[in-house]
Amino acid sequence: MRAAILSSYGDPLTIRDIDAPEPTPDGAVVAVEACGICRSDWHAWQGHGEWADDDVPLGQVLGHEPAGRVVETGERVASVSEGDRVVIPFNLGDGTCRYCQNGHGNVCQDGATLGFEPNTPGAFAERVVAPSAAYNLVSLPESVGFDEAAALGCRYVTAFHALVHRADLGAGDRVAVHGCGGLGLAAVQIAAAFGAGVVAVDIDEEPLAMAREAGAVETIDASAIEDVPAAVRAATDGGAHVSVDALGRAETCQNSVRSLRPRGSHVQVGLTTDAERGEIALPTDWLTRWDIDVLGSRGMPPSKYDELLGPVADGTLDPGALITRRVTLDDVSDRLAAMSDYGTEGIEVVTSF
Repeated sequence: MRAAILSSYGDPLTIRDIDAPEPTPDGAVVAVEACGICRSDWHAWQGHGEWADDDVPLGQVLGHEPAGRVVETGERVASVSEGDRVVIPFNLGDGTCRYCQNGHGNVCQDGATLGFEPNTPGAFAERVVAPSAAYNLVSLPESVGFDEAAALGCRYVTAFHALVHRADLGAGDRVAVHGCGGLGLAAVQIAAAFGAGVVAVDIDEEPLAMAREAGAVETIDASAIEDVPAAVRAATDGGAHVSVDALGRAETCQNSVRSLRPRGSHVQVGLTTDAERGEIALPTDWLTRWDIDVLGSRGMPPSKYDELLGPVADGTLDPGALITRRVTLDDVSDRLAAMSDYGTEGIEVVTSF
C-alpha cells in the first residue's frame, strides 16, 4: 500500500509502497477514505516535541485524522464488521484503565497517539490499524461524509471537548477565540452553534472572514491594535466567559487570559512551537485577582463522540464548511510546508491515496 513516511525532519515526506497492515487480535484494519492534515502533523514533521518527550521518530507514517471502512478484524473483535463506516480518534485508549472506564480515554495512561508512535502508524496511507477496536472505533452515521468525518480529526473534537466538556459552555456566554486556523474556526463554529456570542481574533483578514462565516459576531485584527485583551473585553461587555488559545504562542496565550471577565475560563488547545518549547509565562496575578480557571484540552474520549456526531448528522454543526482544500497523498508535503508561514486556511483533507 502507499504511505507517506517521515524520513527527515522538515524535508518532503517519502511516498512509497509498504506492506499492508494486519489486525492485532483486538484491533481492526480500516481502509482510509479521508484523512485531515493538521498542524500537529506539522509539529511532527518539524521534529518538535522533544521538550515534552513527544518527538516523533523518523520512519513514522504520519496522519492522525482518518475516517474509512473496516476491511479486516482481529480474532477477538465482535463490535465491528467488514464494511462498517468508522472514525478513529487520534487519542487511542486501551479501554481498560481507570480513565477509560470513567469516560476519560483521551488521557489513557497506557494509550497511544495515532501517527505519532512506532506502534501506531498513521493514516497518510491506504490502510491503518485501530488497536482496541471495541473501545476506539466510532461508528459513522451514513449522513456524515468521510471528508466531514476527517475534518473532525483532532481539531474539531478538541474544540468540542474544550468548550462543552472542559469549559462547560452555556448559551449566552461570551467566547473569545485567539487564532483562526482549523482549530480556532472549529471553536468559533461550535461556540456559535451552542448559542454563545463569539469574538474571533487573528492577524489576517481571510481567516477572520471565515470566522464570520462560521458564526463570529465580531472579529478583531490583532495586527492593527496595540491592546488585544482590552479590545476583546470591550467587545464582550467586560470580558469573555471563556477564552481559547488555538495557536499556542506566548502572545496569544497571554492575551487569552487577559481577555477574560472575573471567574472566566482560559482553555489551552494550541500546542507550542520551538519558540516556547512547552513553557509560557502566565499573568499569575491577573489569574489570582480575578478567580480565573486555566484548563487544558486534548482530543475527546471515544465514549463521547456521539455527543458530537449527533449535531453533525442533523446539520447543527457543519465541519464540512471549514474544509478549504481536498488533496492527494502526494500533496501532503507541500501542504505541511505551507503551514510554516501560516499559509493554509481552514481544514485541508486528503481524499485520494
